[in-house]
Amino acid sequence: MKILVLQLKRIGDLILTTPPLLALRERFPEAHISLCVMDGCAGLLPAIPAVDEVIVVRRRGSNVGLWARLALRQFDVCLDYTGNDRSALLSVLSKASRRIAFQWVEKSSHRPVFYNELVDSSVRDNHTVDHYLDLLRPLGIVVRGTPVTLCLDAAARERAAVLVREAGIEGSYVVVHPGTARIEKYWEPERWATVIDHVQGTLGLACVLTGSTETYEQQHLGAIKKALRTPARDFSGKGDLLVLGALIESATLLLSMDSAPVHFGAAFCTPQVSLYGLTNPYHWHPRHGKAITLLAGDPEGSPFSPRFIRKPLSDLSTQRVIDAIGSLV
Repeated sequence: MKILVLQLKRIGDLILTTPPLLALRERFPEAHISLCVMDGCAGLLPAIPAVDEVIVVRRRGSNVGLWARLALRQFDVCLDYTGNDRSALLSVLSKASRRIAFQWVEKSSHRPVFYNELVDSSVRDNHTVDHYLDLLRPLGIVVRGTPVTLCLDAAARERAAVLVREAGIEGSYVVVHPGTARIEKYWEPERWATVIDHVQGTLGLACVLTGSTETYEQQHLGAIKKALRTPARDFSGKGDLLVLGALIESATLLLSMDSAPVHFGAAFCTPQVSLYGLTNPYHWHPRHGKAITLLAGDPEGSPFSPRFIRKPLSDLSTQRVIDAIGSLV
């Protein structure tokens, strides 16, 4: 059996697709599983388990060669986790006899015609992992709550270890990832600085800052470093996705926004504190026992719900974050 999995969303979505990939491998151990992703996620592919072949779609430039490559293939099953026009086209090019997508593609006037099986699964009422697992039901696979998984190699771990050694860090450290692609989700630099100073000064743990080289994120990191009383090591832009994963895997604690590092922490069961404000943690929070998810405007820590009122992260107090860190470290 030849199975094509289309996941053309962001890094976090790709990590949350590892449970269905592993479930496919367990149910069909002899199958040839191809995973198709966007080029921005390609750096993570060596850590994705249960895949025989990777196919990378370019966000900019021509994909004619890719289309021709798919058109010459004959897949048996195509699972579309994306549901946009690009993935709909790729599903048809796969020539799979079973082209499976979520029923919510019916909201589009034209996309449903590209598929012959639609799965009813509520985005609103499910954690994203369970929603993704639901797409396997037509294949006779019914599972829930499967953990996310990444498999790093020794080379990635060594590159991360070199960064740590060269920074003069001996022993335990905390990864702090204060950035994300959406600027409106940022927490104030002064609050990050207060938390980092607490971790380094009171708890005696070195903090390393991680992030991208994007201008807005570098400006945010610069403002945090300027406000610090105890200088932190800045690893932003110094490693690829695999190195970031290895840093988080070995960290004593991960402190991050609701961005891709949250899912790295979930994959490695790293103790973590995740900050949410404009995004509902009900759908995205890490589900292992060493994770604390803080929601702005919710001082009582009530159970997450599909019903969600967005709050700016400024409604999340510094003390709540410090208390959460203290309960894990």
